[in-house]
Amino acid sequence: MIAHLRCLLAALILLGTAAHAHRFHAGMTDIAFNQTTGSTEIVHTYMAHDIEALLANLYQRQFDLTDAEDEAVLRKYVEKRFFIEAADKSRLPVRWVGLGVDAESVTIYQEIEKTALSGAALIHDEVLIDFMPDQVNTVNLKLEGSTRTFTFERNHTSQSLR
Repeated sequence: MIAHLRCLLAALILLGTAAHAHRFHAGMTDIAFNQTTGSTEIVHTYMAHDIEALLANLYQRQFDLTDAEDEAVLRKYVEKRFFIEAADKSRLPVRWVGLGVDAESVTIYQEIEKTALSGAALIHDEVLIDFMPDQVNTVNLKLEGSTRTFTFERNHTSQSLR
């Protein structure tokens, strides 16, 4: 009986640890100029359960991101929280291309049509940061043959590119 209780206790501890394991919240964005199209491509990747939790919290319902209306809700959220500014502080026209969803991640595709980022001055990224205090977003910017990496956190949501 004691051995059975120990085994049960060990199983409960493991389950508790597994449920507690997702303690980090991270997003990854890659930005690069596409020579073929002449546009700057932006690809964001977030954990699917973080996006689901955000939308459920904001709207008190479940979302199906394969549905155009539900995708539009996420689009509106992202467009308010991720942007790139030019030197004159105007926002560059980031166009929503679409998204891909699987059990593990949500991948969002955007582009700045027929524009290179040479005139960009600032990136602002607070996607999920406003919802989860420990969210960390990493942006990899490939510009003129080199890659620069920026980290965005609760108290650091905008960064200069200069």
